[in-house]
Amino acid sequence: MNKLSVFEDLSKFHTFRLPSKARSILTIRERKDVESLPRNAYVLGEGSNTLFLTDISFPIALMRMQGITITEAADHWLVDVAAGENWHQLVINLTAQGIYGLENLALIPGTVGAAPVQNIGAYGVEVAQFIREIETWDRERSTYQVFPAAECQFGYRDSVFKQNPMRWVILSVRFEFPKAWNPVLTYGELAALGGDVSAATVMNAVISIRQNKLPDPAVIPNAGSFFKNPEISQAQWQQVQQDYPQMPHYHLPSGKVKLAAGWMIDQLQLKGHRIGGAAVHDRQALVLVNSHNAVGDDVVCLARYIQQQVHKMYGVELEAEVRLLAQKGLVIL
Repeated sequence: MNKLSVFEDLSKFHTFRLPSKARSILTIRERKDVESLPRNAYVLGEGSNTLFLTDISFPIALMRMQGITITEAADHWLVDVAAGENWHQLVINLTAQGIYGLENLALIPGTVGAAPVQNIGAYGVEVAQFIREIETWDRERSTYQVFPAAECQFGYRDSVFKQNPMRWVILSVRFEFPKAWNPVLTYGELAALGGDVSAATVMNAVISIRQNKLPDPAVIPNAGSFFKNPEISQAQWQQVQQDYPQMPHYHLPSGKVKLAAGWMIDQLQLKGHRIGGAAVHDRQALVLVNSHNAVGDDVVCLARYIQQQVHKMYGVELEAEVRLLAQKGLVIL
């Protein structure tokens, strides 16, 4: 396990690029490295869903394990992928090899190991649909543990790994992709493609949509969608609907109703609103950006202001989708 210098600059290790430093940064390149990982180390992929608000007093461990193995069966493919592989590149490679299913999740930033933590999803598809099992290192028990998909407690942007962020280190993910493939075109922009369409066409359409909708972190520092789309009870929805019948919503199998956080923020005319160097993106209300040398306090103040305004208007609580870390650990807004 490699160790970088003390008080290493963290701005280059997360896409929001806030100024912060860590006492030490470690690199995980092979399975055995996790066995000597400090218990309080925070494991980081490409930093596309993490914001470092202040200097960090605990070690940061960069997940850099690589490797992909593909096994063909009669009616499906098994694909074992190391946690440090780039997610978007995996989608491109599998699509090119005729292994389909992930095309709706193209251009989502981050690593393969981070994907199940958030149960990433887009355009009607969630990664949990294709996960068979996940290999981890249990830091609490100092042992390797394999989670069948049924034990991962997957939910909307949620999993057992997100609920216990400092316990398990994801080492690899085993995916299962049926050979029988049908495109998922339930979202408006994709429905226009029509039913007779290739996986590559769907993937390229998703890439184009995301590029048009979302700012490139390499150009404008950001962490993608900052807030989760809230899920509320039917009773609360009946109250909200009376005042805002035009609000976009989706009835879930669980009986809850999912609302569009971006729509609510947009209706409050908060696009472009800024506090210090942090701002709501002027074209995508769900994305906060580092517009001009933002610091952690700017982001926290802006996020809390948005939460307060949404609650005041709609009576709905917004929960941050990104992970916020300060000196001693996770911060809950």
